[in-house]
Amino acid sequence: MSLQGLNDQQMVDLIGAQETDLVFDSFSIELAHATGMTLLERGKQQSLPIAIDVTRSGQCLFHAALAGATPDNAQWIQRKMRVVQRFGHSSLYMGALCRVKGVSLEEKYLLPDNEFAPHGGAFPVTLKGSGIIGSVTVSGLPQIDDHELVVSVLEQHLSTRM
Repeated sequence: MSLQGLNDQQMVDLIGAQETDLVFDSFSIELAHATGMTLLERGKQQSLPIAIDVTRSGQCLFHAALAGATPDNAQWIQRKMRVVQRFGHSSLYMGALCRVKGVSLEEKYLLPDNEFAPHGGAFPVTLKGSGIIGSVTVSGLPQIDDHELVVSVLEQHLSTRM
């Protein structure tokens, strides 16, 4: 289901369900590379100006940028990833949650917006029985599009592993 047109509370509910559903039994370096390559191929096919990052346990396992991506996209990736690392939720979830509560991330948690970006595109990599061990992040599109691209690739990889 697309997030386009949903209000913030509906977004929080749907993204929360995505986070509950998209859980891996394992997340190897090979799977990190495959996830990154799938994002890269989709980006090339659709001529998307994106940067891509797959990080596990603080280690960048895949990073790429396509034509049209800028150095700012790498900074956005870092800021979005920090949101996932700090809160254990996708960056879009945290942005929508803050809007529901009527307060910015900076106001509520005293986190500088030049280091934390509660905008769509970073999604937690969660292992069954272990919790969050990393993130998959895209930057370069409108935030809902960034989020939906990442989620669609994670869904694809999980469906082929079942």
